[in-house]
Amino acid sequence: MTDLLVAEDVRKEFGGLIATNDVNFTIPQGSIVSLIGPNGAGKTTFFNMLTGVYKPTSGRIVFDGTNVTDKPPHAITALGIGRTFQNIRLFQHMTALENVLVGMHCRLKGGIFGSIFSTRRVRREEREAEEQARELLRFSGLRGRDDEMSRNLSYGDQRRLEVARALATRPKLLLLDEPTAGMNPQETADFTAFVQRLRTERDLTVLMIEHDMKVVMGISDRV
Repeated sequence: MTDLLVAEDVRKEFGGLIATNDVNFTIPQGSIVSLIGPNGAGKTTFFNMLTGVYKPTSGRIVFDGTNVTDKPPHAITALGIGRTFQNIRLFQHMTALENVLVGMHCRLKGGIFGSIFSTRRVRREEREAEEQARELLRFSGLRGRDDEMSRNLSYGDQRRLEVARALATRPKLLLLDEPTAGMNPQETADFTAFVQRLRTERDLTVLMIEHDMKVVMGISDRV
């Protein structure tokens, strides 16, 4: 099986604190891999380096054959890495549909001129983007919630919306940072089934930070 992502001797230092200590890590294409460890072990720091939020102090990260070690977040997103956050980061005063459309921005072709003058191509692209966003909401279990303000959604639905927004970037690799934190048992079971569908129906590779060991052992190919 081909490795979609390879991290070699990845290290991050904050002053005298070593947050990640020469990590070697591979993610096979098409797999669900879980990253576990106690609070403060450096899991989210590792995620932040994979997505360009932090630049490694040393080491190398290769994604789908491209060295992304020094690339900024928007460039890494464009290459095909999407993510959710440990603390939900939705646009609270926007609808569910608008949140997903924000995620699509990196894939839209309309430039400043086309947007200002609302050219036919831009209008068509916007219609297609809205259709795709509504389909992603349905796929994510948010049918009928398109025009609901994100702040009014339940906790579990906000988690689903964050995944839908990440899917809008058309990722090859999806990083989920403690996706079931704060969920009740039924929401957790539903979300676990949803992650499995991401692989089988969307052909995604998933890297997940998770503390719920029942979830981890239930869906992971590797821990």
